[in-house]
Amino acid sequence: MSTRKRRLRLILWTAGILIFLAAATLLLRTAFRRYDRAAYPVAYEAEVRAAAEEFGLPPSLILGVIRTESHFRSEAVSSAGAVGLMQITEPTLEWVLMRQGAQGSLTLEDLKDPAVNVRTGCYVLLLLKELFEDEDTVLAAYNAGLGRVRGWLQDERYSADGVTLHTIPIAETAGYVEKVRTAQAMYQKLYGFE
Repeated sequence: MSTRKRRLRLILWTAGILIFLAAATLLLRTAFRRYDRAAYPVAYEAEVRAAAEEFGLPPSLILGVIRTESHFRSEAVSSAGAVGLMQITEPTLEWVLMRQGAQGSLTLEDLKDPAVNVRTGCYVLLLLKELFEDEDTVLAAYNAGLGRVRGWLQDERYSADGVTLHTIPIAETAGYVEKVRTAQAMYQKLYGFE
């Protein structure tokens, strides 16, 4: 066999391997993207976008909270009595209504409506953002409660500056903040949400 034929075979064999590798990479990337999109679905997008615009919150953050709180189940009710997509408790609802000057205008049953729940949950996030500068601290307060987080910020074991938490003493809350942030990053990466 001539040298020219060997080179041609080598070139064709190498090209075939490269084409195979490129196709395999594309298939794997597509499979991973489908898996990630199944793990991080988007639902109630109209409600999320409306609340994001109204309250000046990133849609990716709202989606991250919803995924972490209820996995997009609008009828979800926790063992603690938290209701709906953003898992709002009765004391939180009362706080929201008091802040809005609208006592009694909403009930826990109303929070099963996705639009009402998302709007209410986003209002809670907005109120917490007015109280805390750091977004991770806001998320910790959304999960553990306003009073607890205020206490942690005053304790040097958890906050050096009284603004941010360098340590969240409840593992569930620390995990919650991490889960929301991971979900938020995935919604930005997979769907291009702000």
